[in-house]
Amino acid sequence: PGLPAALDAGTGELFEVLASQDILLHHPYQSFTPVINFISTAATDPRVIAIKQTVYRTGTDSELMEILIDAARLGKEVTVVVELMARFDEEVNLNWATRLEEVGAHVIFGVVGHKTHAKMSLIVRREESADGTTAGATSLKRYVHLATGNYHPRTARLYTDFGLITANEEICADASDVFQQLTGLGRAGRLRHVWQSPFSLHRRVIAAIRNEAKLAAEGTPSFIIAKMNALLEPIIIEELYAASRAGVKIDLIVRGVCALRPGIEGLSHNIRVRSVIGRFLEHTRIFHFHNAGAEDTYLSSADWMDRNFFRRIELCFPVLDAALKRRVIREGLLPYVEDNCQAWEMDSEGGYTRAKPRRGRRRAAQEELLNLLAAPS
Repeated sequence: PGLPAALDAGTGELFEVLASQDILLHHPYQSFTPVINFISTAATDPRVIAIKQTVYRTGTDSELMEILIDAARLGKEVTVVVELMARFDEEVNLNWATRLEEVGAHVIFGVVGHKTHAKMSLIVRREESADGTTAGATSLKRYVHLATGNYHPRTARLYTDFGLITANEEICADASDVFQQLTGLGRAGRLRHVWQSPFSLHRRVIAAIRNEAKLAAEGTPSFIIAKMNALLEPIIIEELYAASRAGVKIDLIVRGVCALRPGIEGLSHNIRVRSVIGRFLEHTRIFHFHNAGAEDTYLSSADWMDRNFFRRIELCFPVLDAALKRRVIREGLLPYVEDNCQAWEMDSEGGYTRAKPRRGRRRAAQEELLNLLAAPS
């Protein structure tokens, strides 16, 4: 796996880098090591006062969990939201929770009736005031990692996922509000950028789809590209049908089960559905709305399923940096729309046909991304 140029050898200390730019990681083509370093650096940094982390799946032999345990031993305020109902990992997570509690970490077991499936890590660090108005004065600075996949180094080499590390004040404030909700009482307040299940994600996705339909009806070029593991939620499907009838061009990259039927005249004639099956398991959730050229692009832990919208704690977060947004589109969406080797296209009856190269022009998304992002051998 490769490394982003900003984190490659000799480019400076992690928090200094994050003060000037966001870091986007595309696994498994890029290394999971920066995520581990993000937590390990915080664990030993004397200026870091708190680390907050969600854990859904992390494995029996987790370097990250050992780092959190060490951080608590070193006196950091460590808060971990552990999901005990992660299927097949219940015993593993309980064992980690016990070890964390033994060293004084605050362990929260999520929200009753809702699995905590969100992937986020928040660091609070004491730093010198940026405005320089008071010599020696300090303030608290937050950094956050948000992702589409689990904090699991092994699956980070097998699954495709995106992760964003940022010091953006509003994104960090949203993450802090969600942690406050998970570790306290009541629901999160009004978040600035992040869409959250079970509160706002469903209606926000509907609003974005309807906005594209409205623009299409007005004659404005409109399109949606969305990538996910499964599409089953009936209201979202109806909204996509309505958008198709309004003239919105829609590309859906759905690895697994999809209850929407594309290509039906008068209903879904503007919708294409494809699944890409290759060396790596496609796990990324990306929602892209053209929005009259604004190119709104979101990464998410949630599929478009009933359970993700209404019975889980999920996050959907925007990529605000223009260059990183272009990367998500260029790496996470367009190669999959254009893949003609490992893509399977759904017909109006729900059957799949494997795409084939035309005139010998071969396009395989995963191979192209390996050549683009992986470290030279």
